[in-house]
Amino acid sequence: MPGKKSDMGHPTTPIKNCLHHCINPETQNMLRVATAAALKAGVVLQERYEEPHQILHKGTIDLVTEADLSAEKVILHVLQQNIPGIKVLSEESFASYDTIPAEPVWIIDPLDGTTNFAHNFPWFAVSIALYDRGESRVGVIYNPIKQELFCATRAGGAWLNDRRIKVSEVFALHNALVATGFPYDIQERSDAILAMLKAVLTHVQGVRRPGAAALDLAYLACGRLDAFWEVGLKPWDTAAGCLLVEEAGGTLSNFSGSPFSPYTPELLASNTLLHKDLTALLHGFSTITS
Repeated sequence: MPGKKSDMGHPTTPIKNCLHHCINPETQNMLRVATAAALKAGVVLQERYEEPHQILHKGTIDLVTEADLSAEKVILHVLQQNIPGIKVLSEESFASYDTIPAEPVWIIDPLDGTTNFAHNFPWFAVSIALYDRGESRVGVIYNPIKQELFCATRAGGAWLNDRRIKVSEVFALHNALVATGFPYDIQERSDAILAMLKAVLTHVQGVRRPGAAALDLAYLACGRLDAFWEVGLKPWDTAAGCLLVEEAGGTLSNFSGSPFSPYTPELLASNTLLHKDLTALLHGFSTITS
């Protein structure tokens, strides 16, 4: 694990530059605590990665393992111990919401990419965001296999292991590498999902489907991918990654081009230069009515 021991008792990747560009002391503290929680959860995932897994099914192809629950427990402990009183929206234990919260809320995915993890496929991450007043204020995504810590604060830039990152400068679809994901109910809407895939695949250089939306968005933010689209997403899939993309110079919307919210299930994210062309390809598939 890179870095030194933090005052919270476990290793940390430096976030000095990210903190320096965040001028709000309260937000700085939120970032410190979210980073500490993500890194500590990452240790749990690393320790359990190659062990036999206890796998439960939340749906036909929607899994949860003992590692999801253990990582979530660690995250909640760190957050509540250091900043008590903030509500939680987390995939495994606190996943219900009727309306978009008006008050600050931690939005957590303790293990984004559970199916990958369960198959020992090394593409998964911890995702933590602080969402307040209609937007993410802090976003942290940690890939424990590559020991890459992505973080962002509102108006403070996006960072990878404390190096500033930005989206790519690819402006032509035929040169673009883009990513997507498939929803858990793909059996019920496979025709539409495959039609979307064909619409994009035939215009770009390549399409990838790695299986963890948080990392897809982080890779878009640092220029390794040029765009990402998916339907059926939940707030914990996107709340941290979308802030990274915005702060790295990217653009987010639904398929029709309207502003995106983590509480809507349809996302198109790009390096901005490709957004108009991708919206033209995907707008006919939008299911969101204004």
